[in-house]
Amino acid sequence: MECCRWTAAGTLLLAALVLSSRTARSEEDRDSLWDAWGSWSECSRTCGGGASYSLRRCLSSKTCEGRNIRYRTCSNVDCPPEAGDFRAQQCSAHNDVKYQGQLYEWLPVSNDPDNPCSLKCQARGTALVVELAPKVLDGTRCYTESLDMCISGLCQIVGCDHQLGSAVKEDNCGVCNGDGSTCRLVRGQYKSQLSASKLTALVWSIYSIYGATAHRAADSTVQVWLHVS
Repeated sequence: MECCRWTAAGTLLLAALVLSSRTARSEEDRDSLWDAWGSWSECSRTCGGGASYSLRRCLSSKTCEGRNIRYRTCSNVDCPPEAGDFRAQQCSAHNDVKYQGQLYEWLPVSNDPDNPCSLKCQARGTALVVELAPKVLDGTRCYTESLDMCISGLCQIVGCDHQLGSAVKEDNCGVCNGDGSTCRLVRGQYKSQLSASKLTALVWSIYSIYGATAHRAADSTVQVWLHVS
């Protein structure tokens, strides 16, 4: 009965095939417990970067493995200047609602390191800071100098490609996922007696004339990245 003898290698191969088959079936069974993803919701913002969501329904009487909601960014176009700050709009919406019996004009408190996605506002002309809502609206920036956005009360990473979870960043030339080869660095000294407003005007003049990115360093140095043509 030589034909029916199994070698050790053959036995291991058969076990691996059986395990692979069971794993594939398990994944198929898991996916089949969910209904298809629904259509995407309306964007939470019309400009400035917002969030949209899609839902799916669990078809099992037991708990399904995985998420029933997914998100994506949307409306990734700049808002007109008159639109104002999105977080500020949410604070000002409470101006006509009395807080402890009094009306206030509320201003946004940004860049909270502990909870950037709560709506904290400060009453104009006072030191009063209040959390007016536990969550800001979806699409609100976590921090003023970042593309990361709040979704369902949590700060989500957003790359310069406007994709959720993306770690892609702009290089010094302002190119998304660039390698810094489209500009060159030029450093120069400025006089310390220049006022902040004049220095800012100087930096913006460099930007507008040369199409460059520039910033002021702490050591009285202006660093300019001139774009290579």
